[in-house]
Amino acid sequence: MTGRKATTKGFARTSTVLRERIRRASESRGFAVSRLLTHWPEAVGPEIASMARPVDIGYGRQGFGATLTVLTTGAQAPLLEMQKETLRQRVNAVYGYNAISRVRITQTSASGFAEGRADFDHRPGRAKSGTAPDPQTTKAAADLAAPVENENLRRALEDLARNVLSKTRQ
Repeated sequence: MTGRKATTKGFARTSTVLRERIRRASESRGFAVSRLLTHWPEAVGPEIASMARPVDIGYGRQGFGATLTVLTTGAQAPLLEMQKETLRQRVNAVYGYNAISRVRITQTSASGFAEGRADFDHRPGRAKSGTAPDPQTTKAAADLAAPVENENLRRALEDLARNVLSKTRQ
């Protein structure tokens, strides 16, 4: 054997190519450890990650720790306020020392400004009821949507009708 053949054919992983750019961008925003940004749900847990995301880390004049600013919607802010200390401890665990001394919560609407859009991708899945609709409800929903010619629209209307009919029978 003469050696191992290259399997990438001259291509590099995206993470390898972008690592330095991500590090520079995150450091310019105050994130010395970009792992906090890239692994937010793992760092703070799925419950907190579903309602907030990190925006900035600011270092005050005193030099006694940094302030982590997180973005959330107005409805989630009181829940997040109660979990500030847990959030601070989890973020400090990522840093490996007590880097964050304060957590500041900012709010935005679901369709906020360009940078402040509240789009929290890491939402936990909703639990399903576990009961399938009865065959009569499914047939009635299919009959209601049958005249619609567009396949996608018909399926959407069937789902809607099935949900409405299931709710009214309960």
